[in-house]
Amino acid sequence: MCILFFAINQHPKYPVIICANRDEFHQRPTQSMHWWPKNNLLTANVLANDVLAGKDLQAGGTWLGLNKQGRFSALTNYRQPQLFDKNKQSRGELVLQALAYQDDEMINQLTQSSSHYNGFNLVFGQLNKLVCFDSVSQQQQVLNSGFHSLCNGALDDIWPKMALGQATLAEAIKDHSLDIKQLFKLMKNGQQAPTEHLPKTGVPLNWEQLLSAIFIVSPEYGTRTTNIITLDNEGNISIYDQSYNEQGECVKKQSFSIER
Repeated sequence: MCILFFAINQHPKYPVIICANRDEFHQRPTQSMHWWPKNNLLTANVLANDVLAGKDLQAGGTWLGLNKQGRFSALTNYRQPQLFDKNKQSRGELVLQALAYQDDEMINQLTQSSSHYNGFNLVFGQLNKLVCFDSVSQQQQVLNSGFHSLCNGALDDIWPKMALGQATLAEAIKDHSLDIKQLFKLMKNGQQAPTEHLPKTGVPLNWEQLLSAIFIVSPEYGTRTTNIITLDNEGNISIYDQSYNEQGECVKKQSFSIER
């Protein structure tokens, strides 16, 4: 997962709205969002029961998921190419652990083992009580009421695409409407930031430019999936999922629900 936007307690009917894009190399094999088979044993010796998520077929984990009890988890990588260690464990297993463990257990797990992974942010918990753990700062932060954005640095950092998406989400729901098509349009914004406003994360300038868009299209790397997730006042969760090809064209649409 590479960028997420959150609206927490900003809509009278939907206390939680999440818009998320996963960016990845097109050659990395992926299975789209689905209910995983019961008793699926993870590499971290965690049983993934009743998990709704896509699957990274290369490492076996995922980037975003929910379970039938309403727990949510999503991960973004820290963009630190100079510190990347190919021998560390796959971060995708952390999302599944966060769906299996309770919050206190997961925080203890992260505190003890986050150094086994390259840098990451992990958002997890019940949808109405989300926490973000930052492995670089070793800090955790509750997602309080308001708008939040998360990309490949710290939570609510001021990267151009983070500010753009957060402002656009606020505009989309300001009159208390909720148009899922409008939210997908937000997540397909391919506007790149001016060179002088690009963050300096250690990647070459041409990559920094490419990655500055909310929606990324290139033959090698791009946005593979968008998820829109809503929690309503009755506790019902709706999940909308779209997958894209190398040209940024939608090749699959599906939706799921978790009713309380």
